[in-house]
Amino acid sequence: MSKNIFVTNPLLPPLEEFIPYLEQIWESRILTNGGGFHQQLESELAKYLGVKYVCLFANGTLALLTALQALRITGEVITTPYSFVATSHTLLWNGLTPVFADVDPKTFNINPDRVEELITPNTTAIMPVHCYGIPCDVAKLQQIADIYGLKVVYDAAHAFGVRQGGTSILNHGDLSVLSFHATKVFNTFEGGAIICHDERTKQRIDYLKNFGFAGETRVVAPGINAKMNEVEAAFGLLQLQHIDKALTRRKEIYDYYCTGLKNVPGIKWFDEQDGFEWNHAYYPILVEDDYSISRDELHEAMKEAGIYTRRYFYPLISSFAMYRHLPSADPLHLPHANALADKILCLPIYPDLTDGEQDKILQVIYYHAKTKRSDTPLRHYLDSIDANAS
Repeated sequence: MSKNIFVTNPLLPPLEEFIPYLEQIWESRILTNGGGFHQQLESELAKYLGVKYVCLFANGTLALLTALQALRITGEVITTPYSFVATSHTLLWNGLTPVFADVDPKTFNINPDRVEELITPNTTAIMPVHCYGIPCDVAKLQQIADIYGLKVVYDAAHAFGVRQGGTSILNHGDLSVLSFHATKVFNTFEGGAIICHDERTKQRIDYLKNFGFAGETRVVAPGINAKMNEVEAAFGLLQLQHIDKALTRRKEIYDYYCTGLKNVPGIKWFDEQDGFEWNHAYYPILVEDDYSISRDELHEAMKEAGIYTRRYFYPLISSFAMYRHLPSADPLHLPHANALADKILCLPIYPDLTDGEQDKILQVIYYHAKTKRSDTPLRHYLDSIDANAS
């Protein structure tokens, strides 16, 4: 019996390579509060990513919360409904009002034209998401922000290592926020970071993530405890040694999916464009009306075959109880986001995914592309594939 295939699997280097880091931590007895590994990881990440300053955090949500505090954002913030709930939840936790703008159906990202239509005297910021690691239209968003005097905070949770025109996508906006959760391309078990562009902003962020302390007895801001610990920082340093190989493997899996799905009617996928270096964080497909079964039926069929895909992002943030009362959450204002949410399915993609497992995923899609009914039940169809593979 074949093992289950999950939508993602955390990148874990060989355990024996991590032991020396742990031994150093045990010897130093420094577990947190900006120890040596923490400082080293901030420096190494800044070099690797091609950014000026990295501020490490215990997780990406705390980093988003703090980024909004660091820029003193108030009032309304225009954002996307097509994201993970943490994006909008951090706005509510800061006492801000989310205003949802529709997305571009080709990139899954917030549509700058819709952003401009939603600006009011209460608007102070834009919080776009580089969805699936695909870059937003950063030039147009910045142009809008400059015209109206708005801050731009990018939720870049998916965008580790992404470059556009040879430059890190994280250098755009006032701040960019990364997630290092176990499901991400680069992980530190849990973790996250704020990318900023000047030393003064980094200092304010560092105060805010450590209760506002600016010295032993001096508190300069109502901060919180959002620090990354030394074990996670050490793990991140080790991960950096393996990340390039992992990204190369993700690209191979992406290319194989694209080749395998090329002639499947009713299945569309994001076609990587020239001009940016993607991290292939996700493999989203759209199950269109001319596919033989619905997206949800394909999702269930995958599950029956031991393949755990994800309808990511479904349902829209704007449909949840704490948001649906907002005027901007009206589905009539979000036609593209709603259409994507009803069609999207993210296929498994991670460095340890084998060719045989990827073939099995494709075979389920092929099976249902042919007909809703078959003389050979899917279970027997897959059993025959497994038998031939062995």
